Amino acid sequence: MEFLRNVWEHPRTSVAGILIAIATISGVLAQQGVTLGNAGTGTVVSLVGAIAAALLGLMARDPGEGASKPGIGQAKLGAWMLIALLMPLQLVGGCSGRTAAQNIVDWTPALQSAVASVDSAGAVLSPGDAQVFAAATAGIDAAAELMIAQAKAYLSSPSAGTLAMMQAQVVVLQQQVNVAMLRAVRMVNPESQRHALAAIEAVGTVVTVMLSLVQSVSSKAAIAQMADSSTVKLSAVLPLVDQRRVAQQVAAHYDVPVALAELQVAQLERAEIAAGF
Repeated sequence: MEFLRNVWEHPRTSVAGILIAIATISGVLAQQGVTLGNAGTGTVVSLVGAIAAALLGLMARDPGEGASKPGIGQAKLGAWMLIALLMPLQLVGGCSGRTAAQNIVDWTPALQSAVASVDSAGAVLSPGDAQVFAAATAGIDAAAELMIAQAKAYLSSPSAGTLAMMQAQVVVLQQQVNVAMLRAVRMVNPESQRHALAAIEAVGTVVTVMLSLVQSVSSKAAIAQMADSSTVKLSAVLPLVDQRRVAQQVAAHYDVPVALAELQVAQLERAEIAAGF
């Protein structure tokens, strides 16, 4: 009876709890590959989770209750956290090939900008460190341009052949970035090291997102093959990454709060490590 009285006296909180449970279960099912069938270009599970997250968002923005009441801020935070957890799942589960390809292409200006920053970063490094940096980042320009070209080719004509080339290239680019990070940390001058890591990290952020998008349209066998080709793992370079700066970059791209992006990035990184990257 106490349970029923609580539901009656706090209907808003009860509904929020149910929606959180639905969205959380949907997220777990999506991560385990459970779809319950297709819904448009996605799956029933992802659709249910997205609807629950949307309803939570509407509740958090409901002007019917004063913002000064206790718990409203917590409800908003809970809604944002749910949406943050669901956003990566839209990347790695239930994406159509064309949607993923378009998302990758949408990231290409950020990739080009980050690569340009890498090219110019050598000018602010000490002479000795500039040589180390140049050697560490050699090839990133060409690999990034090839990745962009292949993403556009896949968007234009999604096929097994264009997908296979994109799968191979995103791993090549990821490996070049990871190796560059590990080489940059050897720089003697602390300021040079800081500038170098920040420049390479910006490229790495885009590449990690692109990698997850490519995975979303790849078979389990293809993902396993990609992971086997990834010899320098993400876990080896994460200690060198400024997570706040990465979150700011993602937040700017998707136009979301940085706190939300931090949760999104953390889950995405865990998913990549679990997949063998």
